[in-house]
Amino acid sequence: MPAEQAVDAATVVLVEGVSDQRAVLALAARCDRDLRSEGIAVLPMYGATNIGHFLRRYGPPGLNVRVAGLCDLAEMHFFHKALESVGMGNSSTVGDLENQHFFVCDADLEDELIRALGVARVEEILAEQGDLASFRILQQQPAQQGKSDHARLRRFMGTRGGRKIHYAPLLVAALDLAALPRPLAGLVAAI
Repeated sequence: MPAEQAVDAATVVLVEGVSDQRAVLALAARCDRDLRSEGIAVLPMYGATNIGHFLRRYGPPGLNVRVAGLCDLAEMHFFHKALESVGMGNSSTVGDLENQHFFVCDADLEDELIRALGVARVEEILAEQGDLASFRILQQQPAQQGKSDHARLRRFMGTRGGRKIHYAPLLVAALDLAALPRPLAGLVAAI
């Protein structure tokens, strides 16, 4: 949903990028939820540093709709600063952010999805998509030696433009709904 269409939303879910947006939408569909009809817009911010702009537009200083979202642990300080700056209270810890309906991924959402599925299952998905041979080439690169296959898969997802966007809904489709990554489970429950 484009940002201009979010003005009619009762809840705006802020995510870092399009791959996160596609993952959240795919998970909602798997949970038999039609976010649009529920008045929920999932908006990519195109980077965590843009959180302040989006909170000023949709949060208390702006449209004052309910906001929620996902962020990476390394980007948490941007969310803390922005939430405080718009008067939404203290959010200096992961628990504080969760109380504000913002959920924190350890490294990033791809990390969470790979960990939840396991390396073998992600490799099966790569094979189904015709990308396993490319991943095998990346595994052999000198810069990847000594890294875990989990880390290599995270790297692989970001090596070609659009790969994260392509794989996000596919990885979500393979998840066991009873064992969702904590940030995704928390977000879906909060919205």
